Amino acid sequence: MPTIQDIPGPYRFYFYSFDCNEAPHVHVRRERMTCKFWLEPIELANNHGFSARELNQIRAIIERELIKIQEAWNEHCG
Repeated sequence: MPTIQDIPGPYRFYFYSFDCNEAPHVHVRRERMTCKFWLEPIELANNHGFSARELNQIRAIIERELIKIQEAWNEHCG
């Protein structure tokens, strides 16, 4: 379960190795809450516990760090 390094904030951004056959996406965790965002286009795939406000914050981080996230995806799943 590779974690994307150097994304500031309280969230952990990561991939599952067995997800490489899906379209590019990222999983996000904070405490017991998780969500998954598709990357192209950036769209919420599922959510378990995050509020709408926090999902908007996560989406903004993904938009800001998109190149880093896509590079990590390609390096891991490429």
